[in-house]
Amino acid sequence: MPHANRTALVAGFLALSCVAPALPAAAQSAGAESPAASPPVSGPTVSLETVEVVAKALNEARVNIEPTIGASTYTLSQSAIQDLPGGSNTPIDDAILQMPGVDQDNAANGGIHIRNEHLNVQFRIDGVIIPDGVSLFGEDLSTRFVQSMELITGALPAEFGLRTAGIIDIQSKSGLQPGGAISMYGGSYGTISPSLEYANSIDGYDLYFSGDYLKTDHGVNGVTPKYNQIHDYTQQTHDFFYLDKIIDANDKVSVMGGEFNSGFQIPNNPGQPTLPGITAINGTPVSAFNSAGLTEHQDEGSQFGAISYLHTSSKLDFQVSAITKYSSIDYHPDLLGDLAFNGVGQVADRTSWANNLQAEATYRLTPDHTLRAGILIGEEHVTANTSSDVLPLIGTDESGNPIYGTTTETINEANAKTSLSYSAYLQDEWRVLPNVTVNYGGRFDLVNGYTMGNQLSPRVNTVWQATTTTTVHAGYASYFTPPPQELVRAQDVAIFENTSGAAPSALNSPVKNESAQYLDAGLTQVILPGLKVGVDVYYKFSTNLIDESQFGAPNILTPFNYHHGINRGIELTPSYTRGNFAFYGNLAIAEQVAKGIDSAQYNFTPEELLSADSGYVHTDHSQLYTASAGVAYTWLGTRFAVDVVAGSGLRSQPDNDLVYNGETVPSYEQVNLTITHRFVHVPGGPIDLRLAVVNLLDEVYLLRSQTGVGVFANQYGPRRSIFLGVTKEF
Repeated sequence: MPHANRTALVAGFLALSCVAPALPAAAQSAGAESPAASPPVSGPTVSLETVEVVAKALNEARVNIEPTIGASTYTLSQSAIQDLPGGSNTPIDDAILQMPGVDQDNAANGGIHIRNEHLNVQFRIDGVIIPDGVSLFGEDLSTRFVQSMELITGALPAEFGLRTAGIIDIQSKSGLQPGGAISMYGGSYGTISPSLEYANSIDGYDLYFSGDYLKTDHGVNGVTPKYNQIHDYTQQTHDFFYLDKIIDANDKVSVMGGEFNSGFQIPNNPGQPTLPGITAINGTPVSAFNSAGLTEHQDEGSQFGAISYLHTSSKLDFQVSAITKYSSIDYHPDLLGDLAFNGVGQVADRTSWANNLQAEATYRLTPDHTLRAGILIGEEHVTANTSSDVLPLIGTDESGNPIYGTTTETINEANAKTSLSYSAYLQDEWRVLPNVTVNYGGRFDLVNGYTMGNQLSPRVNTVWQATTTTTVHAGYASYFTPPPQELVRAQDVAIFENTSGAAPSALNSPVKNESAQYLDAGLTQVILPGLKVGVDVYYKFSTNLIDESQFGAPNILTPFNYHHGINRGIELTPSYTRGNFAFYGNLAIAEQVAKGIDSAQYNFTPEELLSADSGYVHTDHSQLYTASAGVAYTWLGTRFAVDVVAGSGLRSQPDNDLVYNGETVPSYEQVNLTITHRFVHVPGGPIDLRLAVVNLLDEVYLLRSQTGVGVFANQYGPRRSIFLGVTKEF
């Protein structure tokens, strides 16, 4: 859109700010648009065309600052989210599972993996980078405030760095749709989840708020195949607000913030053996301890806020943002029970307070050259404190097995660190030909914290619009990825020597920054009107590949490095939309292999270290086949939707430890059903009704095997669950 027209439209919006327009449906889903889906709140409307043009005028400058030229992108619209079983109640990780190359895991091992990588995901809201923070079972962000979200992966342009497996770019709802909605959602496992949304737009101010509460007896993935787990209750809250003020036709200030608080019971795994060599603990015989009766729980929380200033002119667009986020994890063990079964009962807490300054700009140098540059300055203060009850090692039996004393000892550790990071990038979008665009440039990253290092990373991407129906892209990116500073701590392995909490190995090299080279190419072809197929191939070679896992009783992840790793795969993404019918599908064939564990080796047995050093091994989150699909149809005003996630199974460890992650758990398919109906002509505003069935076929499937490296209990997918929801708009 020419700048003069954009300015006029923004100025026009200032005059229309007291009018109550309705938000448009998102433009593109993960495979198909849902024509019958409707926005969550209502109010007086202007024409859809006017609303779309005004919304584009308000957001064009910001979106133009962070293009995705040459990357692989997949969008999940608001209507596509509503086709998922929970709609706006869907956990954000479950929504991301509907995108290609994303496989599911239990929360204690990362929740999701994009292209077989462990975590390494960056979330952005309206262009603002949200710091990682600490969390495990909980999800900081709710799907409720999401208008649309895009997965950006592959060979990324230079504005994306540090976390590069995937960028989850969220466009939030706003006050352009005045009104509100109150809803109640619940069902199986005693689930109850009320929520509220409110939006308004007055005198140039644009406000949106959402909040929800959840209580359920199914807070964490099951550790047994049974329907009901022992000790699995959770309570959670999410809140999000957004407020902006248009100063004039060229300037806007926005503020947003969010809060998440939760408490999780840790499910019990009945029938577990106590640690060999322990006979009694403080006068209680070890036979008195029962793994079905443990009372472990974990509290998690986070709060974030950001303020942004956006300026646009005929040549220059820029946005400057300041962001802060505080997050914490507190693990409360069954102190003596954990000691009996794991050799250590450890109270653990970690905190992270992260602050970022982010500034990005676009300058239209000539009709064929658009320059983009940006800086990111980050500071994070992290703490890690533990208090561990252990038993002293007093000798060995005739077979050399350890024998422990019966009186506990306490070992305390306290660590704190402030880390700094500096990033800058510069790139040029060069229109070489009318149908060929090359985006080239580079970024520089420097970190100084638990790890230190820097890297200059070149990037180049090309997009060729071969025909009106054929688009080809290819790219190369060099990546620099520091480990998550909030999870790294200066572990002193020696203080646990000669106790029941002794590490499997004494070697403890420091965690390192990862460096990688990434190649990606793909094609999108419109075969028929409404029918589109995409294919994408990629290859990544990493030095000091970062991985994470749970070692020991506390439910907190610990990062470590492989000496190098290889990640490769191919993705197929067909979609079809016609009338009231919509379909999307995603199939990924991929693997990640690595060799040599060269940091935090104390977490591994000598057999595991030897196996990983002897040749390429699969990482524990590598899955050969990953698929998702969905189909939806609207009939007489009722929307029927079915979606499925499937996989060939994550890796597991043979009992003899001789082949590192040498097996896989069985393959699985989970089918979900959603039926929704919208009653429009209702006094006071429409009512939406929802029936959701998760795991319709009640397939019992194993996500994780307790034999895997860094895994201490089986993890099962959800059993068949039925939920009902009602939403009243006002």
